Amino acid sequence: MSETHLTDTTFSSLGLAKPLIDGLNDAGFTKCTPIQEQTLPVSLTGKDVAGQAQTGTGKTIAFLLATYHSLLSHKAADNKTGVRALILAPTRELAIQIANDANIIGKHTNVRVGLAYGGTDYEKQRTTIENGVDILIGTPGRTIDFFKQKVFNLRTAEVLVLDEADRMFDLGFINDIRYLLRRLPEPEKRLNLLFSATLSFKVTELAYEHMNDPEMVRIEPEQVTAKQVVESVYYPADNEKIPLLIQILNEEKPERAIIFINTKHNADKVNRFLEGNGFDSAVLSGDVPQKKRQTILKSFQDGKLALLIATDVAARGLHIPAVSHVFNFDLPQDAEDYVHRIGRTARSGASGIAISFACETFAYSLPDIEAYISHKIPFKSIDGAALPEVKPATKKVYKPSPNNRHGKSKSHHKPRPPRR
Repeated sequence: MSETHLTDTTFSSLGLAKPLIDGLNDAGFTKCTPIQEQTLPVSLTGKDVAGQAQTGTGKTIAFLLATYHSLLSHKAADNKTGVRALILAPTRELAIQIANDANIIGKHTNVRVGLAYGGTDYEKQRTTIENGVDILIGTPGRTIDFFKQKVFNLRTAEVLVLDEADRMFDLGFINDIRYLLRRLPEPEKRLNLLFSATLSFKVTELAYEHMNDPEMVRIEPEQVTAKQVVESVYYPADNEKIPLLIQILNEEKPERAIIFINTKHNADKVNRFLEGNGFDSAVLSGDVPQKKRQTILKSFQDGKLALLIATDVAARGLHIPAVSHVFNFDLPQDAEDYVHRIGRTARSGASGIAISFACETFAYSLPDIEAYISHKIPFKSIDGAALPEVKPATKKVYKPSPNNRHGKSKSHHKPRPPRR
């Protein structure tokens, strides 16, 4: 965390259990961010909190500390298959990231953490939960699947956390959320924490319905986009976008950049052009198998992969340090998505660069974006004569599986459990 985003309040002054302070010290966290400073004194007393803050401001640590503190302060009920805390997140990547942070903060405790998310590891997740977990972190679909199979129960749950609550509505998960909330103990018998980038009417209504008189904490940004992001916009013709991107990549030489594209088809196309022109890149989109997604993300997080081409599946919930550049190769059609995209850089006080292409196809989104962020994005001109010659895109290569060398569609492997 950068000093520009920290307060003078130390974690050690909040009365946290020593194992939690040890975990924070190991991670290098000593002072609170504003959302942590304002929510923890409330949540640590057992009072419900609904918190609003921009992405990348420390909401995850805020609710994890409150969750651990509550569990360490109370004796567990005699309920072998019961989870003590349920943390719900809208995406697999966010659930995994929360679990990683939980394991760091809680490594000096004996609190057991389990994951439930779709796409992969069905039996592995099931076995872990069956063996007993204290904190279950999951996406709604897979969590309900395991719940209906009685892999775990919620009868004595002590803590509920809803992370990125606004995104839950956006993705249509709200009925699943309500299904699980109705199976928890009464709101008065548990600690309820809700965090969101926006406390919209829908989100606050959910909070008042399923929480116990929550304290509303709003950390209002001075501006919608992070101060440390240097924004610019180009106006390329559609056929200039690839040459312009290659020119900027050659000039800027970003160590770690995310290139946002609106469709998977275009993401694959841009990836093949970049590969054909000597750049090492990979695509992260909704239909990339989960194990491959995790491999790609780890390579990107570890600095082994410089360019990540992503659809909006990656715009929320990914805590990737040191992203120097964000490219809006396609302007998003939703102004709010622009803020979430460029929020991938300049995290926790670092600086970053956000470059947008207002092309013939998506330029119509720009006025709405500028109205939403309340400022004009500085314009940069294009020297068409200086754009580089682009080498052809690499071709798609069909690789039949080892069990299917002749390229026939017949499958010989056992069917996997349905994706949730």
